Amino acid sequence: MNDFNSIRILADSNAAPLLRRELSRRGFMGTMMALGAAGLLTACAPGGQGKPAAQATGGTLEDSLSIYSWGEYDAPEVVEAFTNEHGAKVVMDTFASNEEMIAKLVAAKGTSGYDLVVPTGVFIPQMIENGLLAKLNLDLIPNIEHMDPAFLGREWDPKNEYSICKAWGTTGFVYDKTVITRPLTTWSDFIDAAQNEASGKTSVLDDPSPLCGIYYWANGIDWTTTDPADLDACEAFLVGELAPHISAFDSYPGGAAIPQASHVLMQAWNGDARIGIMESPDPDRWQWVLGAPDTELWMDNWALVTGAPHPEAAHAFLDFILTPESQLAQVDYIGYDTGAAGIRAAAEAAGFERLDMVFFDEAQIETMHEGKVGEAQARVVEIWNATKAAAGA
Repeated sequence: MNDFNSIRILADSNAAPLLRRELSRRGFMGTMMALGAAGLLTACAPGGQGKPAAQATGGTLEDSLSIYSWGEYDAPEVVEAFTNEHGAKVVMDTFASNEEMIAKLVAAKGTSGYDLVVPTGVFIPQMIENGLLAKLNLDLIPNIEHMDPAFLGREWDPKNEYSICKAWGTTGFVYDKTVITRPLTTWSDFIDAAQNEASGKTSVLDDPSPLCGIYYWANGIDWTTTDPADLDACEAFLVGELAPHISAFDSYPGGAAIPQASHVLMQAWNGDARIGIMESPDPDRWQWVLGAPDTELWMDNWALVTGAPHPEAAHAFLDFILTPESQLAQVDYIGYDTGAAGIRAAAEAAGFERLDMVFFDEAQIETMHEGKVGEAQARVVEIWNATKAAAGA
């Protein structure tokens, strides 16, 4: 049996579901800066990690596999099926942010004991440069052929030498139609409602970049801008005009705020919003809105850790997780697109609910933009902190 539950949450059983969900997504670039992960990577000598990963050759699998990932991010039945088929016991450990994961790998210097990690794409180049990730043997992962080519060869790893897409998502908001009776469709609508019907009952993601994104996306400004004038204007708006109406900084409203209807307007990631609406006792009172005219796009990726003690099992697991059957179970469980070819049609055929919150058409994807680990991040965190202070958070 896999250590799937015991290592995830050591808490009262009534609290565990909520806590698990609280760990289920990440703070992306924002918390990275808050915790100083960028500096941590900068301080790490290029290629300076110690013990390299043993090369996987397709030999006998080791008897265990250690995965360090976001909480509640893999279907338990898929992990258990892997163990039943291949014999390797899977131990799952969770992190709440990319920086937490990176900090642990840097400190371990190749002896973390982890085999696989799940970093967000923009962090991968720095992790490679600093020797935290090992090359994959793609010959042992033939099921990569089931991935949609659109989700392979991304900018951070053009040849997929180090990473394979695990899931991707975006940002929008959810509102209570029993309180806000007019249609909201854009970030400008979000701001207007926050300052009116939803004043004092609005939450935003506890993440600096998408918080600033509300202002940038509403005003047609690149959300990765480094222009000091843009940053100053963003701070003036968030601190002076939006903060007085914000009642919470909550990255996971799907865990409690939506089911309990404790807020009426909430910025949210699509998968988390979907879970919250589906678990609400009155799902029809909630409306999901994809952020418009622009919003963010993030992608998490499987990656092999330098010094991985079980490289054969790691490669076998990746090949197993990329089968169409496993990918379908993953989508059903996590509510995010895994990037597998034909996964949308399979999910529709399976009758999964609210797939409009999981899959997006080309026109919608055109409006989504990836973040950057750039020179303005420290300033973005300053704005985030100032906004929280102004809101009394």
